[in-house]
Amino acid sequence: MKETLVIIVGAGPAGISISASLNLQSIPHIVFEREDIYCPIWNKRSYDRLHLHLAKQFCELPHMPIPDSYPTYLPRKLFVQYLDDYVTKFKVNPVYNRSIESATYDKAAGKWVIKARNTKMNEVEEYSSRFVVVATGETTDPFIPEINGIESFTGEFLHTSKYKTGSPFANKSVLVVGCGNSGMEIAYDLSNFGAKTSIIIRNPLHILTRWMMYVELKFVKYLPFDFVDGLVHLLSKLWYGDLSKYGIKRPEEGPFAMKDKYGKFPIVDVGTVGKIKSGEIHVLTGISTVKGDEVIFTNGKSYQFDVILFATGFQRITKNWLKDDDDLLDKDGHPRQSYPNHWKGKNGLYCAGLLRKGLYGAASDGQKIVTDIKKLL
Repeated sequence: MKETLVIIVGAGPAGISISASLNLQSIPHIVFEREDIYCPIWNKRSYDRLHLHLAKQFCELPHMPIPDSYPTYLPRKLFVQYLDDYVTKFKVNPVYNRSIESATYDKAAGKWVIKARNTKMNEVEEYSSRFVVVATGETTDPFIPEINGIESFTGEFLHTSKYKTGSPFANKSVLVVGCGNSGMEIAYDLSNFGAKTSIIIRNPLHILTRWMMYVELKFVKYLPFDFVDGLVHLLSKLWYGDLSKYGIKRPEEGPFAMKDKYGKFPIVDVGTVGKIKSGEIHVLTGISTVKGDEVIFTNGKSYQFDVILFATGFQRITKNWLKDDDDLLDKDGHPRQSYPNHWKGKNGLYCAGLLRKGLYGAASDGQKIVTDIKKLL
């Protein structure tokens, strides 16, 4: 059994930033990553046109600002370059191809015992540590919902984690299932490449511009939250007008109140709304059933599609392997405690980047965790 002080599960932005901070404090630790590269979502599973939706100052990792020469809203390639430079500068060295099978707490020894499968060698390795940080991220295992008749679909279907560009889908009829930020941006990208694009929007959602997001994040530091949230809600109404005639309804609550209460992020519009208004992107209701290449919707209408693309998010399997946790994470792998007390559990167990606060939240969690570990040591 190999021993260390801290084990970090996950080498995404949260995991590598915690490793960097621990290295600066000369605290021994191991970072496990089940893929063969750090930050696999950014390095392997993101589509080409992806840009950060928040200004770069809200996306920096600890101890290293994003260069002034970089644009305010970084494209994926530049953000990956920033991550590469970060890992090199702080000598972050994850152990790759390790899938955690169990994490149990040994009360007598006061340590965590981790069993990790080396997926290259198909061997189980054992480790022990005083502290464990769950940094597996919000986007772990692709989720595709059960749809009546989907097995009969004669076309192609895929999850957004497999999507790179709209180029292969030119002149094809594509249905995007899911209207989060990824779904809306991919629908825009598909349309730009000549795909006949439709998107399912079933529930009310907030749509903002990048500058509206900036207003919210900037002014909420100085003005009451409800006032700023209401102001941004009003700005969206004035900017976009009545979207209900295009199949889009707005929630009654403000955009960031929705995010804090229900984890529903506002949509940062990259041009999708304009294409919906022009008819280039068709908004549809929920799916009732699938028959061959025909998709029947809840309003009784049906259309034929060549491709179904699922922008339906991810699920977490943390609780399958985290055995001795009573109060940190719920059954779905989300923190049980609300902000700002969500990051610390019992017996040296922590979580980082799991509260739906993006890169900014992951960096903040990591700083608190390292400070707490240093204090305890």
